[in-house]
Amino acid sequence: MQNPAGPVRSTFTGFCAAVTALLLIVACLFFSGCAGQKETPASNSPDFQPVKVFCTIYPLYDFAKNIGKDKIDLSCLVPPGTEPHEWEPTPRDLASIQEANLFVYCGAGMESWVDKVLNVVAGPELNIVNASRGIQLISGQGEEDEAGVKQQNSGDTSEDQVALNISGDVREDHSAVDPHIWVDPVNAMKMVENIAAGLVQADPANKLFYETNAREYLNELEALHNDYRNGLARTTHREFITSHAAFGYLAKRYGLVQVPIRGLSPEVEPAPARMAEIIKLINEKRIRYIFFETLVSPKVSQIIAGEAGAGTLVLNPLGNLTTDEIDAGKDYLTVMRENLVNLQKALEVAES
Repeated sequence: MQNPAGPVRSTFTGFCAAVTALLLIVACLFFSGCAGQKETPASNSPDFQPVKVFCTIYPLYDFAKNIGKDKIDLSCLVPPGTEPHEWEPTPRDLASIQEANLFVYCGAGMESWVDKVLNVVAGPELNIVNASRGIQLISGQGEEDEAGVKQQNSGDTSEDQVALNISGDVREDHSAVDPHIWVDPVNAMKMVENIAAGLVQADPANKLFYETNAREYLNELEALHNDYRNGLARTTHREFITSHAAFGYLAKRYGLVQVPIRGLSPEVEPAPARMAEIIKLINEKRIRYIFFETLVSPKVSQIIAGEAGAGTLVLNPLGNLTTDEIDAGKDYLTVMRENLVNLQKALEVAES
């Protein structure tokens, strides 16, 4: 008599063999695919080696921090609380940069010493990022380099706007390029893209990590730009008095008129004629507030405000933060929003 279980056992045995063969094929495909990928150690692994990054000034440092996070060992050359315009690197700084994987500088003339440094530190292991790459630069008076229109912002060339290029001597060459590109959130977005590209070049194994973080931060900068655009759309007047000419890009972006007490450098004292012209302008335009900065003495702004019967407010150009500001958790985004609040107050934004 034929065993009825025979065909069933035979079929089951064949099924198991087929499944085993299929699993072997899948395993081979999986491991062959993984063999072509380089595993990167986790940041808490003993084998982890963060990308060593040096940035020249605070805005670059903050941007890189948001992109690189725990994958990078990040340093800022200019110490907290130091005004960056007159700072220069030491031989020790140069030695540290030479050991880095990535060096990020602002460009646009912000670091007058950078060309000499690059000649010293350049090497095959050091990736270099000029954060101003791709940004249209403007001069110290706010006009685009190609236009040659003498005004504090290049959004309007009317006679009233041009007249605000008051004649008082600030003892500085106004044809120089304005290096304060980061005060415009749209420019900041381009700077973030440049830094992210540099990190990918220095550490291609973590490309997705850097690009994902950059996209998230770009969304925050886009929201900041929208807040400025909407928040400054209904100003009573467009003129704002600044301690030095650090806000030309912001003025250009949002249709405002920067009137600086000093030129591009906050260290250059204004001539008496300049101060007199600004006081006259304040009275003519009925400007209620004058801005000063956290890292520059407010004395001149206070003198002008006292003569004109105006108040004072802080407008932080974000070239650097103080230790107290950093300890309080402030960063580029929070300070820019503080600036927006003070601009709205000074420009007397109409309620919608």
